[in-house]
Order: sequence, then C-alpha cells, then structure tokens
Amino acid sequence: MVIGLFVVLLFIGVPIALVLSVSALIYILSSGNSVLYLSYPQQLFGGLDNYGLLAIPLFMLVGELMNEGGITKRLVAFASVFLGSVKGGLAYINILANMMLASIVGSANAQVAVMSQVMVPEMHSKGYDRNFATATTAAGALLAPVIPPSMLFVIFGVLAQISIGDLFIAGIVPGLLMAAGFILVIALLGFVYQYPPSERLTPTQMVQNVLGSLPSLSVPVVMIGSIIGGIATPTEAAAVGAAMAVLVGRFAHGEMKLDRMGGMLLRVGINSGVVLALVAAAAVFGWVIVYEQIPQQLGTIMQGMTSDPFVYMLLLIALLLVVGMVIDGIAALILLVPIVLPVAESVYGINAYHLGVVMCINLTLGLLTPPVGAALYVASRVTGCRPGDIMRPLLPFLLITLLVMVLISWQPWLVTAFIS
Repeated sequence: MVIGLFVVLLFIGVPIALVLSVSALIYILSSGNSVLYLSYPQQLFGGLDNYGLLAIPLFMLVGELMNEGGITKRLVAFASVFLGSVKGGLAYINILANMMLASIVGSANAQVAVMSQVMVPEMHSKGYDRNFATATTAAGALLAPVIPPSMLFVIFGVLAQISIGDLFIAGIVPGLLMAAGFILVIALLGFVYQYPPSERLTPTQMVQNVLGSLPSLSVPVVMIGSIIGGIATPTEAAAVGAAMAVLVGRFAHGEMKLDRMGGMLLRVGINSGVVLALVAAAAVFGWVIVYEQIPQQLGTIMQGMTSDPFVYMLLLIALLLVVGMVIDGIAALILLVPIVLPVAESVYGINAYHLGVVMCINLTLGLLTPPVGAALYVASRVTGCRPGDIMRPLLPFLLITLLVMVLISWQPWLVTAFIS
C-alpha cells in the first residue's frame, strides 16, 4: 500500500518532499506501532540538524552575488586570453569559463541560466550555430555539480556522513576528465559545424582582460584553497566566498547595486527552503527504509546477480540514468543513498567517496535528458532554441560524460587518490 501510494503521488506531480513525508506517515499508520509516532518529528528535525547543510544556502548566495557583481563576464574575458585566437575559440572559452564558474556556483541549473545569457548571444553573433552554442553551454554546466563546490556533494556527504571537504577533492579529477572530454568533442564537432575564425586579441587587450579578472578569480581561489589547505570547512569557505563576492562586486567592479539585494536574498531563501525541505523529508523516509531492512534485502538480491564491484557499478549507472530522466537529481540522491550506500559498502567494499562522485555525475546527466531535463529546458527558455534541436549537438557531450563515469567506476583511484 505504501509503495503504491508513493508511486501515485510521485506521478501526479505532488512535490517530492510531501511524497516522502506522507509515505513515511502512511507507513507508520499501517504498522500500528504507536511508538513510531514519537520518532517521526524527531527524525524530521534530525534531518536538518547538521552543520554541513548550512553550506547549501551559502553556496546559493555566492552564486547570486557573483551574478550581481559582474564576475561572470570577467571570467569569460580571462578565458579568452588563452583560447581566443584558436579557430572555434569561443566554444573552447565557453567550456573553460564554465569550469571556472563551476568552482563558484555549484548548481547546474543556475550555471546554465547565467552562461546561456552571456555566451549564446555572443557565439551566435560571431557566426556559430545557435543550437550548437546552446548545447555547448548546457554541457559546460554539467561541470557545476562535479568540480567543487557542489550542492549535490554537500547533500551526499550529509546523507552518507562523510567529509564534505574530502568529497569535494574527490570530484576534481573526474571534473577535469569531463572538461578534457568536452574539449575533444568540440574539436571533432568543428568538422561538422565549421567554426568561424576567431578574433586575435592584441597584447594590450590580453593584459587588460587578465588584470580586470584578477579580483573575480580571487573568489574561487579563496574558496577552494581554504578547503584543500584545511584552513576552513566547506561551510566556512562558502561564507568567506560570499564575503569575497560582495567585496569584489561592490568595490573592485562597482557593479553590485544595494537596491537589488532584497530580491536576491529572497530568491536564495526560497531556493534553500525547497532543498532543505527535501532533506528533512528524506531523513524520515530513510529511517523507514532502514527500519524495514530494505538495504539488506537489496544486498541479497544484488549478490545473486553479481559479485563483481565493477559490474555492480555498471548496473547502478544504468539504474540512475533511468531515475535521473524522471526525478530531479537532488530528490533522486535523497531517495537512493540510504538504499544504495549500505549495499555498496558492506557487500561490494566500494568506497563511499567513489560511490558519491559516480552517483552525482550520473544524476547530473538527468538535468539534460528528457522528459524532466530541468537544465535543458532552462537553456531552451533563455536562448529560444527548441529542446529537440539542442539535443542533437548535445548528445556527444552526454556520451563523453557516460564514458568518464564508466572509467572512474573501473578505476576508483581516479576518485580516491587525493583524499585522506
């Protein structure tokens, strides 16, 4: 009955937080165990009683402050110094700028919205196909939940009770592999789309772009450097990053307007509330899953299918590809981690950091695949391109991401080599 109710509520469009919390409540009603009623509010509150979750609104705040302070366009100008003279240079600049932006925003949906407004009109005005420009921008946004900081990593770290800072470090090599793969795809697609020649920057323009972007670069450098150097936790680094973004946007660039701060803070509050409501509901739902010993039952089933950790990871990738097509990445992560993680660790000996990186990359693909594809529709709405027209040039980028997932599933050291 509980499973049936869960499926019905999910497919009629009830918010996932309500689906999780109501399903858990119905389970308690059907069990007839009155003691569980007392645990329900405790589990609901306990899901939010975690210091690491404070990083979520702070990372959202950094992203909003960055947009208001003119940091994005200066990061693009900095990237143009290195790739601006190459044929198809704007496409490469798009990926490089997305890499730098990923170390600040941490959300694919937010990043694709920002970069679509900045890069697609610029590329189209220089002679690039508009659908290709949109696909390249959307693909670059796949780096946001992988290159630290990442809200998906924060949520996985909280659910798995592992170090979020180490999880950030674990995502660096896979993120760089994805970026290298995207650059290779752009080079190959150049034979199809015939990129227009790029304008060569003069030495004076290069110097101006570098000097003008130095204050903007200080935001990701301080955030990532403080985490890797052990100076600050991810939550503290996010707070420092927000302060840096205010200083840079207000005083270095002079573009941050105080009269727009109210609306910006309201957006941060609403978006943070949505994510944190999901986390609280997931705590109750995960408690029910553990109470029913579902991970143990799933482990028994999986052992009957395969005893090879790599095969298990491939099966998990296939499952998450399907799940990510219909459920938002954060919601899917919250649903599946309590079920998948115990099986991966106890039955197959898979490292939690390894599993977390693979799951987060996998669920990020769902942001760009129909029928849900939130980031795909954001890109479509901002640029005016039809989702179907974006998908064709986007497909090679998705295939490269899938290959990177298979590679790191086969070679876990690519994820775990630099963590303690």
